[in-house]
Amino acid sequence: MNLPNLLTVARMCLTPALVVLLSSSAWDVALAVFVAAMATDVLDGYLARSRGLVTDFGRLMDPVADKLLIGAAFVCLAAVDRIDPWAVALILTREVFVSAIRLAARRQGITISASRLGKAKTGLQACAIVALIMAGDPSAAWVQALVGTTVAITLLSGLAYAVSYFGGRRAPVQPSTAG
Repeated sequence: MNLPNLLTVARMCLTPALVVLLSSSAWDVALAVFVAAMATDVLDGYLARSRGLVTDFGRLMDPVADKLLIGAAFVCLAAVDRIDPWAVALILTREVFVSAIRLAARRQGITISASRLGKAKTGLQACAIVALIMAGDPSAAWVQALVGTTVAITLLSGLAYAVSYFGGRRAPVQPSTAG
């Protein structure tokens, strides 16, 4: 277990704490936990690539950790009326869909790496969560514009993965190097 993998596990371990904090409206602490958890995502990816520490565990668990953290945050924010449940349903549906594509590809010996649009999606989702936590009024026009943009980019990135995988272009798809 190397440092990037430990950071991924730490992100997963922070998710239950975030759920408790968001559910109890402890906004400042929830924000700190969320930002710290997202920082582990940036750091583990950087360390793994720059130091040659990419592992099968990391390839598999990093996206899982991201989906757990972000999905849990959105569900909790919907539960406390800070985001519309339909928006969360669309976001979560995309995540399940892309995970299913990745699983099917993996069974074919293909690894689907994150695309630039997928990385932009994750960044926007994180920004939307921060805004929804910090905003005094989550229904403010700027917050709703950010949420709307996030949902649109989330769906667009899911469509891009589907077109790439099912359409045969396979732009973000690379052969697996795993034995």
